[in-house]
Amino acid sequence: MSINTLLITPPFTQLNTAYPATAYIKGFLESKNVKATQMDLSIELFTAVFTKEFIDAIFKQAAMLGNQELPLVWNQRQEYINKVDSVMNYLRVQEVTAAYQIVHKDYLPHGHRRIKLNKDLTTEFGKLGILDKAKHIATLFVEELGDFINANVDEFFSFTRYAEQLGRAASSFDTIDDYLQFETTLIEDEMLYLLDEKIQQEQYDLICFTVPFPGNLFSALRCAQFIKKQYPKLKIAMGGGYCNTELRRLSDPRIFNFVDFITLDDGEAPLLKITEFLDSKIGEESLERTYICRDSKVAYANKLPNTIFHHKNLPAPSYIGLPTNKYLSFLDVMNPMHRMWSDGKWNKLTISHGCYWKQCSFCDVTLPYIGNYENTTADDLVNKIEKIISETGITGFHFVDEAAPPKMLRALANKLMERKVYITWWTNIRFEKTFTPELCSLLSKSGCIAVTGGLEVASDRLLAKMKKGVDIAQVARVTKAFSDENIMVHAYLMFGFPTETAQETIDSLEVVRQLFQSNCIQSAFWHQFACTSHSPVGKNPDEFQINITGPEFKGFAENDLYHEDPTGAAHHLYSEGLNVALNNYLNYKGFEIPLHKYFNFKVPKITLKNDLIKGFLNA
Repeated sequence: MSINTLLITPPFTQLNTAYPATAYIKGFLESKNVKATQMDLSIELFTAVFTKEFIDAIFKQAAMLGNQELPLVWNQRQEYINKVDSVMNYLRVQEVTAAYQIVHKDYLPHGHRRIKLNKDLTTEFGKLGILDKAKHIATLFVEELGDFINANVDEFFSFTRYAEQLGRAASSFDTIDDYLQFETTLIEDEMLYLLDEKIQQEQYDLICFTVPFPGNLFSALRCAQFIKKQYPKLKIAMGGGYCNTELRRLSDPRIFNFVDFITLDDGEAPLLKITEFLDSKIGEESLERTYICRDSKVAYANKLPNTIFHHKNLPAPSYIGLPTNKYLSFLDVMNPMHRMWSDGKWNKLTISHGCYWKQCSFCDVTLPYIGNYENTTADDLVNKIEKIISETGITGFHFVDEAAPPKMLRALANKLMERKVYITWWTNIRFEKTFTPELCSLLSKSGCIAVTGGLEVASDRLLAKMKKGVDIAQVARVTKAFSDENIMVHAYLMFGFPTETAQETIDSLEVVRQLFQSNCIQSAFWHQFACTSHSPVGKNPDEFQINITGPEFKGFAENDLYHEDPTGAAHHLYSEGLNVALNNYLNYKGFEIPLHKYFNFKVPKITLKNDLIKGFLNA
């Protein structure tokens, strides 16, 4: 007998492209002669919800419950029901004749998002950008329906996550367990119907759920609960990013009412062992990095030494079985870089495993997915790229590395050009000095259109404290080298790092303003520092002068820690002003507005020269 596995991505992840975990596992298991089928339940459910028939059922349910929040949508419900299929078709294909219909001012209803648009969108899209204009209007239409579902029918519904608030604050399993006893919602019923249809197609032995984010946990457990009831003989495994970061101290056995195995870190070896165990080839004691329930207690089965499958020896991910034609392109934000995440189809591939720097103090550097750095060859990468293109027909690639190594990028670019493989690609990097104008030019010629990277707090004192390994002068020169080659640059920004003062926050904003004004970066995003239990800050709070205040660990998940920063500024106050300023810069305006105008409280004066970045670029 050989074990037949079904690999599932539960709702909801990115909707424009497949989340790659199941594709990686499928490629690997098949190379070991284990049969693997994959299902993107996330896109299947989203596609099933946004249909004429289902949206009609949503409005009927809202009426039955007496819920009519968002009256603009409710009052035009018939229009939403009648037009949803044509909008979804457009978001899948973006055909120009349909675009003319969608941009007509009277074709789609004007709900609570659409009415905020300026009169005709001409300023954003000009006279010609009709495909994008239609895509933006169509996106707003679907988002209005999503808002309506969330407000009136299913409080857990959200575009790229489901019941995220339950997974985010789950130091105890209590709340999740309670919610799993509630009746299923309309959305969950549809999800279970699609799951059941898939399970009935074949005789499976093992169903594996990847849970990359907190917003996938509840839907995975809902599915597992259904399988346990309807198909009690089927075994269920769970793994992925959420388990790898949050469940490392798991001691509450209740989750094993829903699943049989929970794996940690790279899934290849643990899953292979689970299939061998189910096939009676090995005993339980030979499982690796796998939680099981033994005598009503959580046990961690981890035979040492572990079986190691090195990054360079792994086969290409296999995208066979994923419905390429169902993914949708959304355009919710005008910024050209932000749309890379939600617009267009990308094959996801890792160049290297882990991070070659692995020192940043806010990052989970103690975990294997970052700490174990492994590389491969350029030839191997291009072989994988060609195989993936042959399966998906897509030539766009998002290399999803923690930080793509410059040396590997150079080798890859040369190899792509030597073998005449034409792709469009983008990746995440560190802004380090190795990215010279010459290297940036080479990457551009090989198809690189964008890079993302962490500038974090734009203060040299804090960059050193973070062990970021870069300073502002270097970031300015590297980002400019990319921008001069028409490679878009997106910077991740952080505020509220331990000990950060009000002065440093305002000066950081000034650095960001100048970077935009000098066309070093074209896009950025602020997030407030979060302390995690696996980062150097979380492990040594005293060193960073903060106090950890909770949450108390109660047997289930542990990751985000609450903390006080007695010497730093009142960080949360700055969020709104920083984002309003950034939004201006993203749209190439507001550079002349004094920074203090963005805040409704007194902030320090800037201490930096107003030509600081220009000076670095001319140096």
